[in-house]
Amino acid sequence: MEIYISEEAIIADLQREFRETYPYLRLEFYQQPHETGQASCKEQRIAPDTPIEDIRMMHTFGWLDISQQRTAADLERDCRRRFGLSVQVLRKSGNLWLETTQTDNRTLGQLNEGGKLAESHVFCYPEGPAE
Repeated sequence: MEIYISEEAIIADLQREFRETYPYLRLEFYQQPHETGQASCKEQRIAPDTPIEDIRMMHTFGWLDISQQRTAADLERDCRRRFGLSVQVLRKSGNLWLETTQTDNRTLGQLNEGGKLAESHVFCYPEGPAE
């Protein structure tokens, strides 16, 4: 599985293509890169309607491998090194989106499955003491 990063693309295009493959994962784009295992600064998040051409540090285009066996760290590193894009993978957890800072070493397939399980799991609170 691959996504083509072209000169004409906007962030929303890449996010949509990624979500079509991984419905329980999300890609966010930032002004500055982050280190593996660290969170990205929310104030530096880039709007989805931003053209890729306006934010990348390297003006190359081509295919980005998003295969299930690739880790979140691999994907984030490839975006930075090959295209000059700072991205963060997020995983769905119920109604929340969590950055994969502690799970960057997991594959995209594993993370997506984890998001699916988290969404389908119903949390029940125990009833109070019996009277």
